[in-house]
Amino acid sequence: MVLRYMFAWLPMVALAIANGAARELLYGPHLPEPVADQVSCVTAVLLFSAYALWLGRRWPLASSRQAVAVGAVWLGLTLAFEFSMVLLVQGRPLEAALAQYDVTSGNLWVLVLAAVAGLPWAVHRLGARRGRTG
Repeated sequence: MVLRYMFAWLPMVALAIANGAARELLYGPHLPEPVADQVSCVTAVLLFSAYALWLGRRWPLASSRQAVAVGAVWLGLTLAFEFSMVLLVQGRPLEAALAQYDVTSGNLWVLVLAAVAGLPWAVHRLGARRGRTG
């Protein structure tokens, strides 16, 4: 099941791209940069949450341990993707990638990463509470 969820991470890239496009086209030009970043982080968490809920209904995880493993895999894939995009594709320095983690400057990206890591477990617990999984 973890392998299935590893591949299920791929549509999250499409959601992230759509979220970024919405930011650039819809609200980004009308908001200060830090605020647009914050709105984008919140909408990313909402999109990923909706997707994780849908996925959890389609392929319920068998245990909390499995859900934590999926969250760890999703986090690892997200970090690998993020750093490869910044460093290799965009050719920006490591400091540019690390700047996204500076919550003292109002950056909320860490919350997106926390959501990516925690959503499988949260969805599993919600399903267990509703009696769908063990």
